[in-house]
Amino acid sequence: MEQWIEHLIIGLPSLVLFLIIVVTLYTLGKGADWLVDEAVALSTRWGLGKAVIGATIVSVGTTTPEAAVSVLSAIQGKPGLALGNAVGSIICDTGLIIGLASLIAPLPLNRQLASRLSNVQVGAGILLVAACFPWASPTKVFTQGGVLAQLVGVVFVVLLGLYIWQSIRWASSMPSDTEDTEDTEDTHAEEGNAFGILAKLIGSIAIIVVSAQILIPVVSVMAERIGVPKHIISATLVAFGTSLPELVTAITAVRRGHGELAVGNIIGADILNVLFVAGVSAAATQGGLQADGQFFQFLFPAMLFILIVFRCGIFVSGDQLKRPFGIVLVATWLLVTILSYVLSIEMH
Repeated sequence: MEQWIEHLIIGLPSLVLFLIIVVTLYTLGKGADWLVDEAVALSTRWGLGKAVIGATIVSVGTTTPEAAVSVLSAIQGKPGLALGNAVGSIICDTGLIIGLASLIAPLPLNRQLASRLSNVQVGAGILLVAACFPWASPTKVFTQGGVLAQLVGVVFVVLLGLYIWQSIRWASSMPSDTEDTEDTEDTHAEEGNAFGILAKLIGSIAIIVVSAQILIPVVSVMAERIGVPKHIISATLVAFGTSLPELVTAITAVRRGHGELAVGNIIGADILNVLFVAGVSAAATQGGLQADGQFFQFLFPAMLFILIVFRCGIFVSGDQLKRPFGIVLVATWLLVTILSYVLSIEMH
């Protein structure tokens, strides 16, 4: 879709591109505001925690574009790109987005639920590495890499359904965090039925996703016009663009005082990047997804490292993920990002 949009806008004057950027930034913000309102209303209506709504419905919505891009990449013969998209999004979501969100304000945690979801998050990362590992020839792991087989992709999709079901079970067995919600939100939930709220939530996600899909190619064309090198654009804007829906949602949720929704959304997005994005992409291709040596040399260790740092943060935190830990997460993301650029330059 982004290539099609770039083809449409390439001949437009810079002033028009600037206006498009302003409008899409506005719709991104409004979409995120509506998404947070409807997610909170739905959690009140269903009696589920905001973290669970964020980790299931909202995460499925914000990761669907990544899944679509990854599946198309895999079908078009670029399976490495599909897997790289999933792993790169996990690193960005966990380090940069949760880090920034907790720097804006301490993130409230239902510690028992967050611990369970975070265990699944780390487990999904380990499962992805184990599924790609070349068990038949382990000595070649750093040179030839391995493959996420098509059958394993199907198993991942089944596990996705089990994850959503189990998350709702866990939430149902715990006291809801919706009791402290503002009266206006309770009224909102009572006025509309659950189906109407869900429809508005899906509509809000669609606004965010479409706005992000338009914004990234427009900014990319503008950056080229003012002299930014193309390889810098692809290494930053494209990678950033896939995580933009999660970023906007997380920051808006924190600003509105619903940090649990932000935490749930990011944990859920990480799990879905493995089970949904990588799983569906592998299931859609006969040869599966190729994980070359670079994945095992750097990308997989970086992904597991940042997931474990986050898990440790939840373990040592009380009922809040505080600002100092946000600094640790952002610093970890920066370290991983700098090392990836250094390694890619050395390899080329």
